[in-house]
Amino acid sequence: MQQRQSILWGAVATLMWAGLAHAGETSPIDPLRPVVDASIRPLLKEHRIPGMAVAVLKDGKAHYFNYGVADRERAVGVSEQTLFEIGSVSKPLTATLGAYAVVKGAMQLDDKASRHAPWLKGSAFDSITMGELATYSAGGLPLQFPEEVDSLEKMQAYYRQWTPAYSPGSHRQYSNPSIGLFGHLAASSLKQPFAQLMEQTLLPGLGLHHTYVNVPKQAMASYAYRYSKEDKPIRVSPGMLADEAYGIKTSSADLLRFVKANISGVDDKALQQAISLTHKGHYSVGGMTQGLGWESYAYPVSEQTLLAGNSAKVILEANPTAAPRESGSQMLFNKTGSTSGFGAYVAFVPAKGIGIVMLANRNYPIPARVKAAHAILTQLAR
Repeated sequence: MQQRQSILWGAVATLMWAGLAHAGETSPIDPLRPVVDASIRPLLKEHRIPGMAVAVLKDGKAHYFNYGVADRERAVGVSEQTLFEIGSVSKPLTATLGAYAVVKGAMQLDDKASRHAPWLKGSAFDSITMGELATYSAGGLPLQFPEEVDSLEKMQAYYRQWTPAYSPGSHRQYSNPSIGLFGHLAASSLKQPFAQLMEQTLLPGLGLHHTYVNVPKQAMASYAYRYSKEDKPIRVSPGMLADEAYGIKTSSADLLRFVKANISGVDDKALQQAISLTHKGHYSVGGMTQGLGWESYAYPVSEQTLLAGNSAKVILEANPTAAPRESGSQMLFNKTGSTSGFGAYVAFVPAKGIGIVMLANRNYPIPARVKAAHAILTQLAR
């Protein structure tokens, strides 16, 4: 038995390092491969990342670069169709669904949240808008729900008793319960459950046919295992409003289609208006301007500014908001996402027609993601 395991791990190791050495097996002579390899290969080695799918958009064309393994036990290599948990990169999709509800006339961003939830009447949410929920500026909702909030009844009770620490709109406090409630109420305004709306309306409308809230049985073979710090294979644990805040599973090919939709648009008029609405800035914190789901920067943007906007200070602390910076003709949009064993990053510059998706089955440091993506995008823009 021990000898068999040794042989299996030897095969896995061979496959992993072959993936590190050869990006984009489907396009071995891709001229962008040296650019991507130069930033990604050291990242994989330093952070012991089992597998990563990188997708790049340039001049309207998709380029795929796949590294390592999606499942060590079965020695399954990563491809552009491998499903990864994308964590908070789900938020721009939730925001797009909410914006779609606005376009359809089901709600408005300046509606008070309690208008769309009778159970919130008489609470602080009589004075908090849907837009403030979507942009983490409701007044200090925490990053996560307390552990004891594990049922619908407890969730509703939590919101009803919650008291803002700040005036709504005055501070940004990055929060899953904030945008999670936004997604939940936006779906309610359209009179459908969130997961149903996402999987049957929004995702197909965007051309994302390999993206899921709940991965179906027939797609499970493509679902990567995430690996903890102890190298144990794990997958996301359910939680209240997890679907709305961090629950999407998708491939690098599908996520790059979403990037392309944000750059080039879609044929569906309502969805196009929704996408445009997500790009509008609501306030700024330093060099970062908060949109619906997306966070944007005047472009070109330095690595230092991008790192500051994605720093622990901005993610974990309450920061005073300022009037949104003037939107220039060139902006970079980005979003990070993590679960306990996955790390994702997306960035794109519509005016340049360039974008990048990075999906890994290990939660590695956000600064490392930002630096690698910034280096690659800088080369793509030349």
